[in-house]
Amino acid sequence: MALLDQWKEMAYSQTEDKKVLEKLWMDYFQEETNIYAELLENPDTVVKGTVKELAEKFHVSIMSMTGFLDGINDSLKEPNPIEEMEEDTVVNLGFDKELLYKNMVAAQADWLYKLEAWNDIFDEDKRKALYKEQKDSTTIRKAPRVYPNDPCPCGSGKKYKKCCGK
Repeated sequence: MALLDQWKEMAYSQTEDKKVLEKLWMDYFQEETNIYAELLENPDTVVKGTVKELAEKFHVSIMSMTGFLDGINDSLKEPNPIEEMEEDTVVNLGFDKELLYKNMVAAQADWLYKLEAWNDIFDEDKRKALYKEQKDSTTIRKAPRVYPNDPCPCGSGKKYKKCCGK
């Protein structure tokens, strides 16, 4: 079974006790925060290695590293083969800084996008702009409603009810 399948089975178990899952996630979020804090110290350095080597480098379990790789994959310049990843699969952590920040905002992971390290990467205005850009991209705006006596949006000059609203 691929590592990602093992991670999902463990982390999203329907049969495991809720307290056990809660502890797993709390521990994972702390490990994730530590990994990101270390990566953001040198954001332009691409960290590479096998899944096992990276787990050892960041002092986490193989399963935690798998969860981390799953989470960061959408922010990487060159995505990893996470679906079929094994312990000896070589992966990279070369991320797009802006995309990573926006993905953290999208995931509502304030403990990550509020890390102090971001202050050295983007100034406050840039962080606010990226935050707003991400939030705006997921905001659904309804088109204004056209009423029967409004001018027809097709530009004919007729009332909507006498033109396209028939």
